[in-house]
Amino acid sequence: MGRGKQLLKNTAIVTVGKISTQLATFLLLPVYTAILSTTEYGVVDLLNTLVSLLLPIVTFQVEQALFRKLIEIREDEEQKGVVITTTIISVTIQCIVYLMIFLLISTFINNEYKYFLATNVIASIFSSLMLQMTRGLGDNTTYAIGSFITTLSTIILNILFIVVFRFGAYGMLTATMLANIVCVIYITIRKKIYKYIIPSQFNMNTLKKLWKYSFPLIPNALSWWIFTASDRIIVSAMLSVGANGILSVAHKFPNVYISFYNILNITWTETAALHINDEDSEKFFSNIINIIIKIFSSLAIGIIACLPFVFNIIINQKFAEAYLYVPILMFASICNVVIGAISVVYVAKKDTKAIASTSIVSAIINIITHLGLIKFIGLYAAPVSTAIAYFSMMIYRFIHVRKYITIKLEKGLILKITIVMALAIIAYYIRNIYFNIFTLVIVIIFVYLLNKSFAKMILDMVKSKFVGGKNGVHQ
Repeated sequence: MGRGKQLLKNTAIVTVGKISTQLATFLLLPVYTAILSTTEYGVVDLLNTLVSLLLPIVTFQVEQALFRKLIEIREDEEQKGVVITTTIISVTIQCIVYLMIFLLISTFINNEYKYFLATNVIASIFSSLMLQMTRGLGDNTTYAIGSFITTLSTIILNILFIVVFRFGAYGMLTATMLANIVCVIYITIRKKIYKYIIPSQFNMNTLKKLWKYSFPLIPNALSWWIFTASDRIIVSAMLSVGANGILSVAHKFPNVYISFYNILNITWTETAALHINDEDSEKFFSNIINIIIKIFSSLAIGIIACLPFVFNIIINQKFAEAYLYVPILMFASICNVVIGAISVVYVAKKDTKAIASTSIVSAIINIITHLGLIKFIGLYAAPVSTAIAYFSMMIYRFIHVRKYITIKLEKGLILKITIVMALAIIAYYIRNIYFNIFTLVIVIIFVYLLNKSFAKMILDMVKSKFVGGKNGVHQ
């Protein structure tokens, strides 16, 4: 099977598992925003933000090294046992140390939600570890089902705890913890992970090699945390927790958008690692990245063009201010997608130091810009600083990645996207029904023309699949 077709096939498998749950999560926004106060929503978002900060610190990002290493040794059962055993034992020890430190520090913390920083961190660590292990073993179907189970469990438990029992913030945090535990149990049984765990196979040299790959990813992960989380902390401290609730709702739209790219990135990273040294890798990578830019720019512009019609239906009135910040965050998200598409080259070349250094600089830009602007433009400072930082990183990585491979963009592509996106943003803020309808029509035509060749390729693949299948049966 060709590289492009294999990428599409793997992406389709993962998409089936994730798309429905992401849609369900999005559709539950009216429930969350109607029942929870801005303060409760802000508290949950802030605690989840702190959990995401602690994950790479506790694990040393070793789950990423596990994924990359397993790609190389998929056919070696003995080596898989050594790597998986070593990783699980080391992460377990690290979690025990974290819990000991937490229990000591927690006596000085006066917050009713503090223990979720222990339970949710541990549950998330092992959920992420199992999912990355499954990816490394090449079983994207189980990965997709595991992700599906996690999100579905979260949704069901949220409805139960928030709508039925009215547990508020406690309910959302408990639901997240339990859903991650369900994911761990499912993958452990489905992949029979226990058969790989043989304590005598723990190997310190293997662990050192994994850490050598993963350690540079710690500052990278912390930098991404700064991008996504520092804004919440700065807003909560300098404005209010309620303002953070508003910002959190504004992030829901770009978060859903980014989740679609993350589905592709799962398989794109694997494909890049397998084919980075092919003779025509430059042409292959350029083609895929051009397609990614077209598809995800179209999706972002489409979201901006459609939101004026549905925002008030989806979001409760008390969160109405969030409307103002979405287009800026969507622009930042487009830059984020391009960064992700390019950065697989670093992963494929195992250059995690380059990933870390560029992320750190951009994170610093984000914090300085946010702190410098918040007194003058208030909550706008958060999305603006994020957009500036992402844009800076995108430009730098696009140039820096030429160290390994030159990405060639189609002529005029960026100019066309910029013009149509500018029109969509203008219509978004004017919010005139006739202008919005006109803009939506223009966007639909643009999206069709921009992606026509890719759509034709997909259609031809589907036709050949079904026609070929039918012909095969008759033969």
